[in-house]
Amino acid sequence: MFSLFQKIPTISTQELAEKLPDNSELLDVRTPQEYRSGHIAKAKNVPLNKIGGYTAKADQVYVICQSGMRSKQAAKVLSKKGYNVVNVRGGMNLWTGKTVGGK
Repeated sequence: MFSLFQKIPTISTQELAEKLPDNSELLDVRTPQEYRSGHIAKAKNVPLNKIGGYTAKADQVYVICQSGMRSKQAAKVLSKKGYNVVNVRGGMNLWTGKTVGGK
């Protein structure tokens, strides 16, 4: 049954660290300033306010933000555009892997 409130699949930061597929994109929807303060090396910065104009180049799109709220909103927008989207629960707050940028 089709639902307007479709559930966006989510994974933990641990799962993301273990199995980020090569044929996927990782979008960081935080502000450019937040992104510069430290992000996952493979992540591409597409702030939430610009997500509507984003065009994915991969089969699978993972979305991350600071806590998981903005990425959830972004995932809904991308899902409506027909992309195969996965939200990263807990965001950068729970990420324990390596980051680039920042101090």
